[in-house]
Amino acid sequence: MTKAALAAEVAVPTIGIDVGGTFTDFVLQMPDGRMLLHKQPSTPADPSEALQSGLEALVSREPGLAGAPVRIVHGTTIALNAVLQQKVAPIALVVSQGSRDMLEIARIRLPRPFDIRAPREEPIVPRSRVFEVTTRIAATGSLIADADDSEIDALCQKIAQSGVRAVSVALLNAYVAPAAEAALADRIAARLPGLLVTRSAGIWPEMREYERAVVACLNAQVHPLMQTYLSRLEGRVRAAVGDRAVIQLTSSAGGMLGIESSGERPIDTLLSGPASGATAAARVCDLSGIDAAISFDMGGTSADIAVIRGGAVEFTTKARIGELPLMMPVVGVSSIGAGGGSIVSVDAYGVLKVGPESAGANPGPVAYNLGATRPTVTDCYLVLGLIDPDAFLGGTMKLARDKSVAALAEIAARLNLPTAEAAAEAALRVATARMAAELFKLLAQRGEEPGKYMIVPFGGAGPTHAAMLAEEAGMVGLAIPPAAATFCALGGAMADVRREFVRGIGHARLRDVGDRLWQNWAELEAQGRDWLDGEGVAFIGRQEVYALDMRYAGQSFSITTPISSDIRAAQDLAAVAEAFHREHEAIYGFREDDGNVEVVTQRMSIIGEVPKFGLPELAPAEHPTPRGHRKVYHKGSWIEAAVYRREQFGAGSTAYGPAIVEQDDTCTWLPPGWSVTANRFGVLLMTKKSEEARHAA
Repeated sequence: MTKAALAAEVAVPTIGIDVGGTFTDFVLQMPDGRMLLHKQPSTPADPSEALQSGLEALVSREPGLAGAPVRIVHGTTIALNAVLQQKVAPIALVVSQGSRDMLEIARIRLPRPFDIRAPREEPIVPRSRVFEVTTRIAATGSLIADADDSEIDALCQKIAQSGVRAVSVALLNAYVAPAAEAALADRIAARLPGLLVTRSAGIWPEMREYERAVVACLNAQVHPLMQTYLSRLEGRVRAAVGDRAVIQLTSSAGGMLGIESSGERPIDTLLSGPASGATAAARVCDLSGIDAAISFDMGGTSADIAVIRGGAVEFTTKARIGELPLMMPVVGVSSIGAGGGSIVSVDAYGVLKVGPESAGANPGPVAYNLGATRPTVTDCYLVLGLIDPDAFLGGTMKLARDKSVAALAEIAARLNLPTAEAAAEAALRVATARMAAELFKLLAQRGEEPGKYMIVPFGGAGPTHAAMLAEEAGMVGLAIPPAAATFCALGGAMADVRREFVRGIGHARLRDVGDRLWQNWAELEAQGRDWLDGEGVAFIGRQEVYALDMRYAGQSFSITTPISSDIRAAQDLAAVAEAFHREHEAIYGFREDDGNVEVVTQRMSIIGEVPKFGLPELAPAEHPTPRGHRKVYHKGSWIEAAVYRREQFGAGSTAYGPAIVEQDDTCTWLPPGWSVTANRFGVLLMTKKSEEARHAA
């Protein structure tokens, strides 16, 4: 049976859900290609309540969902918010003797390098709840010492008296030989049956003791919270759509996990929200034939980007949760600047600032008329004419432009600028320049230049601001997806089932690894297939993706190097070395063909492919006629801009700037000299054209 035939046979309605601070977004994709969108006001006290209400609303629009097989893919920031707000369960940490201060020492970095009085970050677990044990593992993996029963009894008594709800065990060198750590965890669990016990090597067996301990502690801290939420979530989903629904959560790695896997390893869902949008952007690039792109998610508080190459999103093992390192591979989302709610201000030295403080949803921008007095980026859009005050959110919310003008006039006075419009444009230039500077830096670290990249903007402010960033950074153009404000929910609906597996090696010379490399991958493949078979989802294909963390002897940090399945199958060490040499040269500009290459970590990702419904295709249509015109303040003067509705664009429809393309959840700004053409998937492709090219068209 072909993959297409199998997809048609196993395809079921899929609902992607993304819980935001103001709205919970839903995207329903039907096997026949239809797509329904829904926005439900969020319920922060219990996010699952809004989720149930939104599902019931979808069932009322599509009654066939009730009682039918349905796949629910849910992105959540519950665990992330709990960590950032320090509303997590109290836990204890058990470490090797002599390592009690590991969390306090961390990596001995000042929070602010040039401020010696900056307060130190509090450790993730207070020292009073960190307990030492004599069990010790050598760097070679042999057991040097093991705690006897009396020591374990005393340890468990101390843990019980500390009032914790979970325990993490992180022994030195456990990544090399996890059996001793596992045995210690079992002995603790047998004496404390009411507590969850997490093993660091069981969560992520990789070198670097501090980072591995942080991952184990984070997993233990959010585990009770996530167990409670997932239980409530399952009940609400069953009540809304019936018992045949399969519930999955999006993961930090851009895939999705079953509800049981998410409950066992909630650490895998920590950054699931931002990852879903980047996953959807990669899918748009794949459909549109775009090889190199930057996803640009500009919401209320920040603008986040991820690098997409060859239709796949880039991963990183250097993400941070606040000040805590997250060494597990996650979609490489980086914050590069302000969001629509970021506040515009002038500091004591007369310097114009945008962010990092945000107005949030309440009071929000001054234009919301909810009591705010400090202008935001959204107020700047409104004052410049990019947003229609009577058409915001499809006309359901009227904006007070006069209040935005008054607030920005105060900024103008402090900067000696003539008008509120001049201040608004200056603020957007500052915000854009900062974004471009951060973008240059992030791409330079990868050995790349922005000139060959498209931008895929989404979020409420992304399509409005993206052309400004593209001009500032010299990008190729824009690819604006449909349903931009529900794009993260769409990413969940498009995601495959995926999980990452790792095997820590340490610092073995590549030429000495031999058969160990291939044997490790065979074991990881077996683990991955067993896990995939237990996820309860019908797949149309399975894929393994391989990588090695390698370095030249003497280097402190390694490079994650993709290894093709052909190299894996051929068991070709010379090809492995060549892959690393090329990766090193691409980043640092040189290679050492005669240098000793070391292998630090082996990685394997398993992917269960699910049916992809894609985006609804548009019929060809004529070039749209503007529905009106309005004044836009651009580069110091007012210009006339055509106004279109997104629904006017069919496949092949083209319009030219200056223009604004409005839709209910956002608007797209085309500066003078830009053109936009819709492809058959409804993606608006924007490029900058010369006057000659425009007249020739």
